[in-house]
Parts: sequence; structure tokens; C-alpha cells
Amino acid sequence: MPDFPLLLVIIILVALIFDFTNGAHDCANAIATVVSTKVLSPRTAVLMAASLNFLGALLGERVAHTLGQGIVNTDMVLGSQTLVLAALTGAIAWNLFTWYLGIPSSSSHALIGGLIGAAIANAGFSTLHIGSIGQKILLPLVLSPLAGFFVSYCVMALLIRIFRRAARGPVTKAFSKLQILSSAFMATSHGLNDAQKTMGVITLALFLFHQIDTIHVPFWVKFTCALAMGLGTAIGGWKIVKTMGHKIFKLEPVHGFAAETSAAFVITGASLFGAPISTTHTITSCIFGVGATKRLSAVRWGIAGNLVIAWVLTIPATGILAALALGLFHFMRLGAVGP
Repeated sequence: MPDFPLLLVIIILVALIFDFTNGAHDCANAIATVVSTKVLSPRTAVLMAASLNFLGALLGERVAHTLGQGIVNTDMVLGSQTLVLAALTGAIAWNLFTWYLGIPSSSSHALIGGLIGAAIANAGFSTLHIGSIGQKILLPLVLSPLAGFFVSYCVMALLIRIFRRAARGPVTKAFSKLQILSSAFMATSHGLNDAQKTMGVITLALFLFHQIDTIHVPFWVKFTCALAMGLGTAIGGWKIVKTMGHKIFKLEPVHGFAAETSAAFVITGASLFGAPISTTHTITSCIFGVGATKRLSAVRWGIAGNLVIAWVLTIPATGILAALALGLFHFMRLGAVGP
């Protein structure tokens, strides 16, 4: 690794801590259903998810480019070396708060909100790429849960139609095996989208510190981010597993298969487009969609309401936290303070 200034080393370490907490916070996205249906033991599911999160993180970088140069005008914030640190501080604080409460909020949008808030606090709204934020962040923010709900509802309705006359026992046994594959697909897609977000902010920090000339992701950044997320997933967020796997809708293997497969397709599609969507939003809406095929009352809509409130609050809350953190860093004269 090149000889980096101490502040940049601190920023990279904090980013990797965020990536680690992201893996721990969001591991439920990949394993909640497979654990709740008792297809795999928690230990086996976590190890599988950790390995495939690591693999998925190495498979692309389009989302990283969106985070690195699609939110903030890099030329306008070139002198603010604490901007990324402030964004990460706001995101980590929100992650820890929602993890403590057991709320599956979005680590992705916590990071995005932190970047937006820190950039505005640094030099105003003109620092933002409004068009890119609207097209690749806000629009997918709305569409990905809707797509997840719609796709999972259709997949589950199709499975019900196909197997409506089949004996329950053999169907459950078959989907117990298939759910291992769908959970693996979900874990890989999670790494493909989520780990790239931290790659993007580290790459942005390298650019702000003049360590790279353009926004491109060095291999060592890819590898360390993939490793941090894999380790975080291995720790696991069991409070959130409980919320995702039990409190929304009582899942059976066929439901888990439908929800995970639908979510993984939506997340993979977004990753290929370069959209940093929330894997949490997507898998949760897929669980709602699957539950709704049984009957609307089977879904605990009170839990859904609480989750939506957390989703809506994430970007503004982390933006405010990041702005406050940037102000504190400026007061402490930590790094450069302006463009």
C-alpha cells in the first residue's frame, strides 16, 4: 500500500469499520429466511453468507463509481479531506442506533445520506449531482421495494398455482433444498451491491487526497472491502434476523425461496445498472409480497409501518449527523476545511 497521510489512513479504517458493520447489520438480508424456516442452522447460514458476500464484492464496480463520482461534484470538494470521514461518521452512528433497536434500516442509504449531508454542509447544494442522485439513487430507492413486492408476489402466486395439487410434504422438502440456492444467490447479490458502496467512498477519499488522478477502484480497495464485509457477515446481526425472519410473516421454505430469488434478481439488476439500492428494502418488500399471496392479514403491517418510517428517516437523519460531524471536524481543525 502507498505511503498515505495519517488522516487518510484513519478515513480508510473508518470506512472498513462501516463495511464491517454493514455486513453485520445486513447479513439478515441473505440468511433471515433460510434460518427462520430451519433449512440451515444459523452457524452454517452465516458462514455461507460471509463467503458469498466476499465473492460478490469482487464481481463488479459500477455501484462503486456511482458512490465515488455520481453524488458529489469531486472538483468542488477537492479540498475537504474530512468530508468522507464525516459521511462515514453519520452513517455508522445511524447503523448502530438502528442495530440496537433491531430495525432493518438501510446501511446503503445511511452512507448516501451521510455523503449528501456532508457535501451540503461543506459547500452548499451546488456540490451535488442532482440528476445522478435522482436517477440512480432516489428513483431506485422508490422502485426497488415496489419491484421486490411485485416480483415476489408474482413468483409466489405462480408457485402456488403450479403446486396447488401437490402433496405438502414433498413440496416442503424440495424447497428446503432449493432455498439453499436462493439464499446463496441473495448473499452474492448483496456483496455485489453493498460492498461496492464502501469501495466508492474509499476511492473518493483517495481522490480527495490526490492519491489517484481519476475515480477508479484499485484492486486492494476491492479486496479489503470484500474482506471487511465478509467478516462482518460472519459476526451477524441476530436481532435483525429475528425481525426479518419471524415478525413480518411466518415463513415456510417455499416462501423463503420466492422472497430470496426475487430479491436477488432485483438487486443484481440494479447492480448492473450502477444503482446503489438498499438490499434491506428489497428483501423486506419481497417478504411482504410473498406474505400477501396468502392473505393480506398474514403480513404484520404494523411492523411494515415502523420499517417504512425508518427508511424515510434514514437519508435526512444521516445527512444531519454527517453535517454535524463535519462541523465538529472543522472546529477541531482536522484536515482541510474547504474546497
